[in-house]
Amino acid sequence: MSALENPPRYGEGDRSALPSGGGGSPLPARVPLRRPQTYSARKLRREMTLPEVLIWQRLRAGQTGYKLRKQHPVGPYIVDFCCVKEKLIVEVDGKAHDVAERAVRDAERDRYLETRGYDVLRLMASDVLADVDWAVAAIVARLDSPLHHASGIVPLPAGGEDFR
Repeated sequence: MSALENPPRYGEGDRSALPSGGGGSPLPARVPLRRPQTYSARKLRREMTLPEVLIWQRLRAGQTGYKLRKQHPVGPYIVDFCCVKEKLIVEVDGKAHDVAERAVRDAERDRYLETRGYDVLRLMASDVLADVDWAVAAIVARLDSPLHHASGIVPLPAGGEDFR
């Protein structure tokens, strides 16, 4: 390019043929970069139920000594609360979980999570609304228990660990 020519209008190279006029990722414009569960989890974090909000206000920021995540994706599921380090999942169940079909799906979900080494603690939303402090104490008691894997499933050692 000579000194008399104008520089390209949109930066280096002629990108006027592109519909957006810019460079960036070579992927098509509408390819999601994250799993769909991540987007769903973000939406659920913004739209938590009242019992979940009440519990989260007491559990957040390590006030209990444990780090918990809210609306956390685990495999194909999004769990209400998860302590990854202690492998504990807390689910707050409303009236919708009393339906027979939902109970079957909850059992399948619990089996899936337990095969991955998680312990699932289910609390009824009505119990949480009646006494939030009791619900938080139940969660902390389960986390404090060294044997909180009540299902009896012990995760296998990670690759490279000995069976001593």
